[in-house]
Amino acid sequence: MSLHAVAVPTFVQILTSLTKVLDKAEAHATAKKFQPDVLLSSRLYPDMLPLTKQIQLACDFAAKGCARLTASEVPSIPDTETSFAELKTRIAKTIDYVKAFTPAQFDGAETRNVTFPSGPSATTTLTGQQFLNHFSLPNFYFHTVTAYDILRHNGVEVGKRDFLGTF
Repeated sequence: MSLHAVAVPTFVQILTSLTKVLDKAEAHATAKKFQPDVLLSSRLYPDMLPLTKQIQLACDFAAKGCARLTASEVPSIPDTETSFAELKTRIAKTIDYVKAFTPAQFDGAETRNVTFPSGPSATTTLTGQQFLNHFSLPNFYFHTVTAYDILRHNGVEVGKRDFLGTF
């Protein structure tokens, strides 16, 4: 199975469901009569990143993961979103970016070396297969699940089906 067949549909599926979860969060806030943007700074624990940053990072792991696997230029995306609408736009742009990669661009990615930042002043090199399975996808899922959990913790009525979306 090609890395394209693993990465692209997975990123698109979960990012699409993340948009729908954000829609539910906004509807929840409206129904409970509080400003939806209050949720954007919510965290599971004080030392964890807020909802906005979780979504930004999920988008980054999808976009930058595909770029690195295809030896494409890694996009630089500033973290400027301050509303649900802006976060949904970022997700939509990430989906479009990821969907634009062709299977041919991933040819040889399994064994190609991928070097990526792994800390403030460190880099790591893995094969494409290792990079996708042990770094890119786990980080992507971590941040999408954490975003989902922040919303669920704040009373947004979402379930596993909302997280998984349509496949």
